[in-house]
Amino acid sequence: MPAKNLQSIFDSAFAQIAQARQAWTPQLSLRETGAITSIASGIAKVSGLPGVGFEEVLKFPGDSYGIAFNVEENEIGVILLDDYSQLHTGDEVERREHVMDVPVSDKLIGRVVDPLGRPLDGKAPVISTRRLPIERTAPHIMDRAAVTAPLQTGIKVIDALIPVGRGQRELILGDRQTGKTAIALDTILNQQDQNVLCVYCAIGQRASGVARVVATLREKGAMEYTVVVVTEGDDPPGLAYIAPYAATSIAEYFMEQGRDVLIVYDDLTHHARAYRELSLLLRRPPGREAYPGDIFYIHSRLLERATHLCDSLGGGSLTALPIVETEAQDISAYIPTNLISITDGQIYLSPSLFELGVLPAIDAGKSVSRVGGKAQRGAYRAVAGDLKLDYAQFEELETFARFGARLDEDTRETIEHGRRIRACLKQPESTPVAVPEQIAVLLALTARLFDDVPLDRMVDAEQAIREAVADIPSEVRARIETAANLSDEDREWVLRIARKALTGFQPAPEPEPEAEFEIEPNADSGQETS
Repeated sequence: MPAKNLQSIFDSAFAQIAQARQAWTPQLSLRETGAITSIASGIAKVSGLPGVGFEEVLKFPGDSYGIAFNVEENEIGVILLDDYSQLHTGDEVERREHVMDVPVSDKLIGRVVDPLGRPLDGKAPVISTRRLPIERTAPHIMDRAAVTAPLQTGIKVIDALIPVGRGQRELILGDRQTGKTAIALDTILNQQDQNVLCVYCAIGQRASGVARVVATLREKGAMEYTVVVVTEGDDPPGLAYIAPYAATSIAEYFMEQGRDVLIVYDDLTHHARAYRELSLLLRRPPGREAYPGDIFYIHSRLLERATHLCDSLGGGSLTALPIVETEAQDISAYIPTNLISITDGQIYLSPSLFELGVLPAIDAGKSVSRVGGKAQRGAYRAVAGDLKLDYAQFEELETFARFGARLDEDTRETIEHGRRIRACLKQPESTPVAVPEQIAVLLALTARLFDDVPLDRMVDAEQAIREAVADIPSEVRARIETAANLSDEDREWVLRIARKALTGFQPAPEPEPEAEFEIEPNADSGQETS
């Protein structure tokens, strides 16, 4: 290349560099930093950040984060959200100038993430253009609408006797290993093709248990409409504390789009214990059972976010199913009673029924729904009242029958009818029942069509009725699912099909005894006469 051309190239390059240097002005940014003064299990004390606010995010070395929780005059108590083994006293802490938030997007559907939105399923990070604070104000009273639509769980005893409406908060409580998670899981499985999105929040659960739940959801195709937010037992307590709030913000994102959402908190007992641990480490004054005084508030501000929005805000709903664990069937303990007073009803699972093999082990006497009955389908209301009364009478009489007391005929009939109610309300796990099939079985129960069926054939008899529902005309099935009340004609249609299905399960009539003839000898003639 000629020297003249090379010289012109250099002159042009240097001229552009000089022009860029003259146009550039240095930008100074203010960065507020502090230092760790002490560190303990899941919390750190930080000094040197005078402008930090409550629940503001702080960044620690190694891309780990924390939340400012105790804002005092000379230091800040910080809840740590990541592994803190690499943090030491004197490490620099940077202020992020925003409160704790979580990414929200339609791309979260079908994913397993932690409360910070980081993937746990081995897939790519969730791409989101929007973030919502994990702590948000609950909708105002005037922004709420009445609960009018049912949330079908697919579980016969719940849909008939303890109905749940969309926008309701229904507590599930019972001792450990009584089937609480199974009920929530069956409810999620039943939302397939129901236009309901689900969020399952595992709080401090064992990794094996969470993996089993996710595997079940994948196997049944429920991950197509479900978001799973997970914290495991070995995660920092701060992560377990923010988990339900982050999951609720994700659910609210979909609710504000006008969609119906179901959220399951499994379970709030672990959440309360994580908060108690953090509070004691931060030197907050302990109260009853060492819980801080605001333990009621942390759950009430969480569950108040579940509601049914008015039409002007899209008409979406958020239904909450919080789970809480009792000890030795003590539903009057501190945390259970707090949550019972916050929620709109409770589903109580009895260990006694569980041991007897009555699954789901729901105690209908201690369970109640204070809102869902208004949203219950008319076909259920036509049978639920008599069914609950008959079942309650049976449970009372069964207790006396155990003592070997003599029972009259009416009492025996009541007990036999109650045994068949209990047999029909049994339901295997992960087998939700459709609405028309439930109505057919419940109508047959209230009409006492099962009373002549032997107990050992009840499962087959119930299955026969469920299969016979296909013979009901489609317009009748549509009215069963949508009508406000069940007409006499529709009721007769269902009962006629049920009677036909149960024909083969009726016991055969006992043959009449043959006449007996006694042969007596004739004393006069010596011949026998009959």
